[in-house]
Amino acid sequence: MKILKKGLLEAEISKALTQWEKEYLGRGSVQVKTDILRNMVIVALKGILTPAEQALTKTTAGLLSIKKTRSDLIETGSDQVKEIIHALTGINVYSFHTDISTRSGERLIIFMLEENLENKLTE
Repeated sequence: MKILKKGLLEAEISKALTQWEKEYLGRGSVQVKTDILRNMVIVALKGILTPAEQALTKTTAGLLSIKKTRSDLIETGSDQVKEIIHALTGINVYSFHTDISTRSGERLIIFMLEENLENKLTE
């Protein structure tokens, strides 16, 4: 049974994660794009680094420090973001993966769902 339009759900996920970032991290991304593919929700966030963090990435030690700190921050809030995805999709998240590019200031988050969400959506 088809439940929602894919594009609308992708937009709702982007909006919800941006709001979570603002509340949890103190600021949101400049741009967020969500794509649903089979049992994956892929979120690309751009403009996530503060000007101070951007300055720190000019050295290897600073770059590694920013990657570790940002990774730790997301991990501590992972239960909250998994719950956001569950609330919007109705499907449990069984795995969560993320990485940040300190060069481009982008983060990718991939939520692996217990079911194929894309099959339940309409175009």
